[in-house]
Amino acid sequence: MPTLTRLTAALALCAATLASLPLHAEEARYNQIALRAEVSQDVAHDLMHVTLYSEGQDSDPAKLAASITQSLNKALDTARQDKKVTVTLGSRNSYPIYDKDGQQITGWRERAELRLESADFAVLSTLTSKLLGDLKMAAMTFAISKPSRKKSEDELLKQAVDAFKERAQLATAALGGKGYKLVSLNLNSSGFRPMMMQRMDAAPAAMSMSKAAPQQIEAGTSEVTVNADGVIEVQLP
Repeated sequence: MPTLTRLTAALALCAATLASLPLHAEEARYNQIALRAEVSQDVAHDLMHVTLYSEGQDSDPAKLAASITQSLNKALDTARQDKKVTVTLGSRNSYPIYDKDGQQITGWRERAELRLESADFAVLSTLTSKLLGDLKMAAMTFAISKPSRKKSEDELLKQAVDAFKERAQLATAALGGKGYKLVSLNLNSSGFRPMMMQRMDAAPAAMSMSKAAPQQIEAGTSEVTVNADGVIEVQLP
């Protein structure tokens, strides 16, 4: 085959190969900027959580378990009488107690939890005071309920988008652009830590509270935050 003919065939093959490439291949993007906008608000806690526990020690593990069970069942019967309170059993564990040499078991210790939750703080506070006659308090915490959190996030979502738009316009103006295109945008809400209101592990403190009037409650607030993370492409003159 003459040299000119071979060259013509090679060029034709290259042209055919290029023609077979996707026409919608992504074009290179320039002048892209990653931006972040964040908005937040304090939301009042509307859920109260109380963790109570029964704890004991005995040389007979079966006798100890029966005593703990009896104490929990009594508390459950009392707590279930109020329909405004959600009652669940928490963790329960038992472990041996060894002599000073760590060789022989001299007794057993067991602990079992009872967890209470309610949106009615006064009711739960009164119930807690009543149950502290037989149980001890491990913790009292407050949180935002799912409906309240969703309502707050829905309100913040539009604010986050508006804040992102404002920041995008500022960035565009700073670069001397005539406008921008939105490349991507992600909206996310951040978590929060429930506030620890009170912790009681000592029996005398728990017993003294059980004889007093129900504690006044200041539930406090948690911060709910929505972030808008995105990328824009600035259109330069």
